[in-house]
Amino acid sequence: MKRLINPILGGVALLLSLSSCNDFINVEPNGVADEDYVFGQPEQMTTAAYAMLGDDWYTYPFNLWPYGDVISDDCYKGGGSTGDVGEYHQLDIMSSLVSTAGPLDELWYRLYCAISRCNKALISLEQADEANYPEKEKRIGEVRFLRGHFYFKLLTLFRQVPWVDEQVVKDGSVEKTSNTQYTNGELWQKVMDDFKAAYDVLDTYPEDPARVSKTAAACYLAKCYLNLAYPEDDKYQFTGTVNKEYMQKVIDYTDFVLHTATKYGYATDFGDIFMPDQRNGVESIFAVQHSLDDNTVFGRANWSNTLNAPWGLFACGWDFHKPSQNLVDAFKTENGLPEFDTYDDVASVPVPGGSTEQKFDPRLFHTVAINGFPYKYDVNTLFTYANNRTPNTYGYYSSLKENVPVGSKYTTYNGSWQATNQNDYVFRYTDVMLWRAEAYIELGQADQALPIINAIRMRAANSVDKYIPYAKDFCDIKPYPSFPSQEYARQALRWERRLEMAMESSRFFDLRRWGIAAQTLNKYYAGESDRTYTYVDDGGKTVKQMYAEYYKDAHFTAGKNEYMPIPYNQLNYIPGLYTQNAGYE
Repeated sequence: MKRLINPILGGVALLLSLSSCNDFINVEPNGVADEDYVFGQPEQMTTAAYAMLGDDWYTYPFNLWPYGDVISDDCYKGGGSTGDVGEYHQLDIMSSLVSTAGPLDELWYRLYCAISRCNKALISLEQADEANYPEKEKRIGEVRFLRGHFYFKLLTLFRQVPWVDEQVVKDGSVEKTSNTQYTNGELWQKVMDDFKAAYDVLDTYPEDPARVSKTAAACYLAKCYLNLAYPEDDKYQFTGTVNKEYMQKVIDYTDFVLHTATKYGYATDFGDIFMPDQRNGVESIFAVQHSLDDNTVFGRANWSNTLNAPWGLFACGWDFHKPSQNLVDAFKTENGLPEFDTYDDVASVPVPGGSTEQKFDPRLFHTVAINGFPYKYDVNTLFTYANNRTPNTYGYYSSLKENVPVGSKYTTYNGSWQATNQNDYVFRYTDVMLWRAEAYIELGQADQALPIINAIRMRAANSVDKYIPYAKDFCDIKPYPSFPSQEYARQALRWERRLEMAMESSRFFDLRRWGIAAQTLNKYYAGESDRTYTYVDDGGKTVKQMYAEYYKDAHFTAGKNEYMPIPYNQLNYIPGLYTQNAGYE
């Protein structure tokens, strides 16, 4: 008997229940597809799996900005109040995070929907006749990459998840698969097996920018080994002993990126990386593609970042994802180098026309919107105090990287919602080179890391004239003359990652990997809870504004908050099947 793939089973059940046994009529249901037909379309099934890459929304953003940035010391939640998307407020302060938070359940569910698409595509591909479908092997590699991509996010967030692959689907055992069937290490190995399968069959460069490649698979393998090189104990704490064999794997796989995939490299100007008309440049190894012109009503727009535009500059600027003062201070320099030990002793912010004695890394002006300076490089559009929705709670900065110039053609509007065509980077070249530098340092080869870090810093130094000439007098950045010790090199690398990748959803995961999340974040909460911002308003009056006081309620609990709780709805879907993460019982 043929099976039907039906997205609206409940409606069909209701229809049948209204028919008596005697009056049963055999009607083909609407909105269904014949299974034999569907699984006989491997190319379309592969496309359906790809479509899930950007099938997200602000309550379940696949770029993970609430989980990588809001949790971290880089940013505040933002919005209209602490109750505006209150579940994200739980992430901002961590002390109140509970398993019933709706976005956690949505994200879990949507990622498994994506995995389901991949599994069904793999079943379809397995059935395909290679003689009539010469792309079969390559498409299997692509779909296994996609499945690994979605599982990477699940493991990164929830740590202990059920492994559902195409065999589980064929066996009909999805609802019998526990999240403790495999250890965390075994789960990571399964993810790496998917990436290795992709690495073995794909081409160095993708057929088009939307597809995955051998280079992207090499990046994922390097990233997996980098994470695993910092082993955790049963309380989620770094054991203190780096796995050097895994660090060498990071070097090996980034060798491929550096020496084989030579079409990739550093963008000439840091600002180019985040401009909508510069998408898919040399920096972009793999990015989720967004568009406004794919013949649908709103295009394949980036709805995950739809909350994050500043207040008053856009038709819909909800002012979430707000850079912290701590992040702004981290960009301060002295003699061109970071102020490692004193950066946050005194809050500093550049003021147009004001003193330029305090210098900053140029990347500040590409990352953070600051009062009085052009917004997204447009000298006709100044970012002002009025462009902050609730400054008494979330301060006076806004994010730049994920947004587009005001009034640009790269936005679409739908009632209360506005979105852009900005791609979401999965891997950009500089990020990958920073992993390489980190591996060299942990292997005791800091001299190999020095030129990588300095090349990135010199790119930043050369990223002033094209986009931010108005900030030139505030900027000073120089290369490191040397790394006198491994500890100094480690500090330099970690600082460079923070500045380069700020507001790109990586900061919390870096802190956790290094084993310093609790100490860093609890210190941050204490420092942010009594922030003040002093400025002169339009009437010439000096205003001293308190903000971020809500951090008095914040606390990060080591051995618990490193990972998210398994969502309550998932735990209770089949009671007893899943085990909750430590600390959330």
